[in-house]
Amino acid sequence: MELLYQLAWLIPVLPLLGATVVGIGLISFNQATNKLRQINAVFIISCLGAALVMSGALLWDQIQGHASYSQMIEWASAGSFHLEMGYVIDHLSALMLVIVTSVALLVMIYTDGYMAHDPGYVRFYAYLSLFASSMLGLVISPNLVQVYIFWELVGMCSYLLIGFWYDRKAAADACQKAFVTNRVGDFGLLLGILGLYWATGSFDFGTIGERLEGLVSSGVLSGAIAAILAILVFLGPVAKSAQFPLHVWLPDAMEGPTPISALIHAATMVAAGVFLVARMYPVFEPIPVVMNTIAFTGCFTAFLGATIALTQNDIKKGLAYSTISQLGYMVMAMGIGAYSAGLFHLMTHAYFKAMLFLCSGSVIHGMEGVVGHDPILAQDMRIMGGLRKYMPITATCFLIGTLAICGIPPFAGFWSKDEILGLAFQANPLLWFVGWATAGMTAFYMFRMYFMTFEGGFRGNDQEAKDGVLKFYGLMPNFGPGAMNVKELDHEAGHDDHGHSSEPHESPLTMTFPLMALAVPSVLIGLLGRPWANQFEAFIHAPGEVVEHAAEFEWGEFYIMAGNSIGIALIGITIASLMYWQHKLDPKVLAEKFPSLYQLSLNKWYFDDFYDKLFVQGSRRVARQIMEVDYKVIDGAVNLTGLVTLVSGEGLKYLENGRAQFYALIVFGAVLGFVIVFSLT
Repeated sequence: MELLYQLAWLIPVLPLLGATVVGIGLISFNQATNKLRQINAVFIISCLGAALVMSGALLWDQIQGHASYSQMIEWASAGSFHLEMGYVIDHLSALMLVIVTSVALLVMIYTDGYMAHDPGYVRFYAYLSLFASSMLGLVISPNLVQVYIFWELVGMCSYLLIGFWYDRKAAADACQKAFVTNRVGDFGLLLGILGLYWATGSFDFGTIGERLEGLVSSGVLSGAIAAILAILVFLGPVAKSAQFPLHVWLPDAMEGPTPISALIHAATMVAAGVFLVARMYPVFEPIPVVMNTIAFTGCFTAFLGATIALTQNDIKKGLAYSTISQLGYMVMAMGIGAYSAGLFHLMTHAYFKAMLFLCSGSVIHGMEGVVGHDPILAQDMRIMGGLRKYMPITATCFLIGTLAICGIPPFAGFWSKDEILGLAFQANPLLWFVGWATAGMTAFYMFRMYFMTFEGGFRGNDQEAKDGVLKFYGLMPNFGPGAMNVKELDHEAGHDDHGHSSEPHESPLTMTFPLMALAVPSVLIGLLGRPWANQFEAFIHAPGEVVEHAAEFEWGEFYIMAGNSIGIALIGITIASLMYWQHKLDPKVLAEKFPSLYQLSLNKWYFDDFYDKLFVQGSRRVARQIMEVDYKVIDGAVNLTGLVTLVSGEGLKYLENGRAQFYALIVFGAVLGFVIVFSLT
């Protein structure tokens, strides 16, 4: 097995090789490469498959007790400064390697069916492979410098993939929004990295933690400065993992193709933030104010995402806000010291949320046959309904994912979320209460999505319903003379915006197989974290922590905490069923009864409007003021200098007559003037 550790650097290199070969083909032989669609896809999938096999072998060996392994080379040296690069394989990195490669592989298989008719099929595979390579490089990075390099590569790939359909304005705007928002967090991360190096002289995670704690305890470094540096580093995960207040980019990222939505929101980009918090845990843990900041940021983000998801009608954006909420749980867990619980929820969430997003893509794929390739109509749940009859595999997998995220036993989400809530109750009852209430909202909005999409009658052929959706978005239906055609073509270029079928259809096997494969861990993987025999915690625990197992498990406490979380979930499910399945409660009545709360949720707490006025419009106002100063003051001063030069030149030219006697007279007059002045003084 030692040879496997020595070759572990191949894990991120293999998908990079696939992306490089296909990318060179697209640049050099574009038409020929695009014609070899299946061959390119098989090549890229094979590279990632080999990386998955190696990752699985490493994880198994780590489970068997193999010591952590690192391989380093000196990258740069100048005097006392030495920078090393390499890779580290330990319990955390081995687990993350398997999560990333397994989810990415299934997403790539799914992509073959979803992007089958897209002219950018090969380019999309190249981007996916580069994205997977960047994330794999991130999780095996041994220090903050290498993390930052791959951190930016992940951000670049997300920019390319979110804006994959760049000819659509919404997609172009979304990728720019994601890029700018993440630059804010990444700038904070960079400042934090440089500050920690200034304070500790190291980029190594463990060394930074030890030295920083020693400097603060000895009084050499102020505790406030240490806290500021740690919070600056935390800004990076705030942006990448879409935590308040930098969460606004994630819902807009749904403008990218659904496979990348699944990859970003499950195992790669958003997980990078939680992963970095885990890696920096030795730095954060000794500073209570930083841990509290992390905990309350995650708690509020979980609540915020859930409240907005309650009213979303776009199936992908509903899942996006669900992701924001679940990431909040993970970050909150890290902040209260529940290291293994946060990573356990990261793992379970990766599988069931990837499945939910791929299910939404399957739904959109089926709906496009009826409503056409208009993303507004194909993704709006108000014109879905009854799809379980037409898409039984997709419906069953979506239901499994819904039960998992709602925390219904024995599905995976129950074990991971319940563990976070139990530890939150011990740390701070307020955090527990907010997390508990959020669990109820999660159950409500997820079953709202399920009932609106898969139960009842199919509404896709109801022209009035479709017109209502278009009017809801401020658009005019595309009918009648003089009507405004506002529909955008989706990924199948060359198709018009009209459907070709009266009812949706189940997706092909390349799309349904990944759903069924992801359903297995969504049901079973949570059993690794059973509190009376927590195998996950025994394997993944905080650095330096010794796991102690109680002699006798406290069943009474478990029943109380689990009963509370299951109970609130069942209440949410019941309300959702009464509203959207049995129709005994009218959602419109509640919206009219609480209009302010409804509008607050529907308008996403007005964050986009506030940021637009403060930053976008504010920046434009500042730019206009600067332009005025530049025009009137700077340009005015330059123009005045030119005018003075022009006038003085015009005046002096009359003194330049070429006669030596005249020049001598001027010199004599000047000398005489100086003599008189000096005589008087």
